[in-house]
Amino acid sequence: MVLKLYAAPLSTASLRVAQILHEKKVPFEFISIDLARKENKEEEYLEKQPFGQVPYIDDDGFILYESRAITRYLAVKYPEQGTQGLVPDIKDVKAWALFEQASSNEVANFESLARVIVYEKVFKVRIGQEPDLKAYENAHSQLSAKLDAYEKILGKQPYLAGETLTLADLSHLPFGTRLYLAGAGDLIDSRPNVSKWFKALKERESWKEIEKGITTSREEW
Repeated sequence: MVLKLYAAPLSTASLRVAQILHEKKVPFEFISIDLARKENKEEEYLEKQPFGQVPYIDDDGFILYESRAITRYLAVKYPEQGTQGLVPDIKDVKAWALFEQASSNEVANFESLARVIVYEKVFKVRIGQEPDLKAYENAHSQLSAKLDAYEKILGKQPYLAGETLTLADLSHLPFGTRLYLAGAGDLIDSRPNVSKWFKALKERESWKEIEKGITTSREEW
C-alpha cells in the first residue's frame, strides 16, 4: 500500500514532509486538504489528527502527524533509500546529539522568528489585514542576531550538524524561502556562509519538485 500524505499544497509543514519523501524516493499519494473549507476540522480528519493541522501520513495503517516527527520516521525507515545520512546513526550518541542541537536551533532560533516575519508581511496581506510593523521589526531584528550565529557556525562546517546534510538543514526551506516573499531575504543574502548554504539547499531537486505545490509522486524513481 502506497503511503498517503494528507496535506495542504502550500503549507510550510506539508512542504517539509513532501520534500523528504522526494529525498528518500518514497512513492506517495497526495490527498489535498482544503484549509479554506476547513476540511481539517471535520470529524473524520480529527480522528487522525486531533489538533486539526496539516500534514499527517497514513503508512499502511500507521498514522503519524507533526512534520518533523514524520521526516525523522521516513529517514529512519528508509536508511539505504534515496539520500543517505539525513539523520545520524542513533548508536553514535554524539552525532545524534549534534543533530538534535541543530534541529532545536531550527525550531527555536529560526522558524519561531521567520514565522512572525512571514505572517505579518505575507499572510496578513493576503487576507486584507494590516501588518503589525512593530512585531515584524522585532522579529527581523532578533532573527538577524540569530543568523549572525548561523554565519559563525557555517564558517566552521558546511552544515548545521557538522559535515553531513541532515533534516535540520532541509527544515529551514519552507520558511526560509518565504522570507524573500516578505521582503526579508537580505537576512540570508547578506551573510556569505548562510547564503551559500541556503542557496545549495534551494537547488536540491527535491525542493524544485515541490516548491510550487505538492502532487502525487511517481511510483517509479
